[in-house]
Amino acid sequence: MMGNRIIYRVADGVRIPGTWRHAFIRNGGHYFLTDLFIYADGLIDCWGLVNVEEFKEKLRTGWVATSLPEGGDASAHELADWKFGEPESWITPELLVAEVRDTIDTLNGRPDSTGRCLAAVDIFLADRTEENRAAAREAFLAIPETQRRYALGDMDSKDWPLRILVAGPGGRTYLSFDGTVTQKDYDSALRYFAERDRWRAEAATQVPADGPTTSHAPALKLYHSFPAKPSDDPGKLALRHDYPAPITVEGTAYPSVAHAYWALSVDDPETRRAIATAETATAAGTLAAEAPRREEWEHARTAVMTHLLRAKYAQHPELADILVATEDATLIYDDMKSSFWGDNAGRGRNWSGRLLELVRSELRGRRAGILGA
Repeated sequence: MMGNRIIYRVADGVRIPGTWRHAFIRNGGHYFLTDLFIYADGLIDCWGLVNVEEFKEKLRTGWVATSLPEGGDASAHELADWKFGEPESWITPELLVAEVRDTIDTLNGRPDSTGRCLAAVDIFLADRTEENRAAAREAFLAIPETQRRYALGDMDSKDWPLRILVAGPGGRTYLSFDGTVTQKDYDSALRYFAERDRWRAEAATQVPADGPTTSHAPALKLYHSFPAKPSDDPGKLALRHDYPAPITVEGTAYPSVAHAYWALSVDDPETRRAIATAETATAAGTLAAEAPRREEWEHARTAVMTHLLRAKYAQHPELADILVATEDATLIYDDMKSSFWGDNAGRGRNWSGRLLELVRSELRGRRAGILGA
């Protein structure tokens, strides 16, 4: 049900992850095609936030509609109006509640009904008693029927091996057309799960050809600070753009990356010189704020910052060592004056952190001989 449709709502300053699915809401006898929003804290937005028990009441009263009447008036907001003609619905109130409960489990990183079923199946395969089979069958039938076909994640076999396994030889599955399970069918299902175990074991040891997808080093936060002078042991403070590490770019010397960035952002040569010689990076930013930006600056600023960071770490190998020592950590850069450059408690875009990671990768590539000097 979730797929990749991740959304958020903010409660008390905290982002609550959620997802959505299509649904019909009946209001005043009219059916509106809209979306249900399901959140990790157990609330569902069906034109108002409700908990699961309240959501069941919304289904009971028909506010959230799972049955659609012939000739009923329907619309999609500002898109179309129509009347139902021979409507069919594939979901019941009970199925929708079960799917919502599964979604809340998934959003919280807990096993949903499919996860609980597969865990019960593993127990049965390890100890094939009828008691364990019955538990696996009960867990399988607890998966919403709309989701059972996808329980194994196998679009070729669907849930056939699973329903055969939990039914057992001589048993019947939940699908009448399967007929009575034969020993041949059952043996085939057992072979499927043995092969599946082999795939899972191999997958657990495989590393993508291009390397891991996530960082192995813990994230590193670069808090907003106001460094006034260089330090013999600056640590991660050296990674701030306003750290006083002089750089020369296109023949002009600047006291820091921040000085250079703000100087290059303005068109007036006199103002640019004043910014470049400002006593502090904060003063440089203040002078720049009082002057208009250069034309197209917002489209060039990430390239400019990349150029300046490359200059900083090329001209200060000792600071490059500090950056490289962060390994592959995600760099979270705070900037109280900019949600473009700063992460700012998840509300910003963190471009400073991203570009530092890019330059770090270039440095490591050169040191490893992968990139040229």
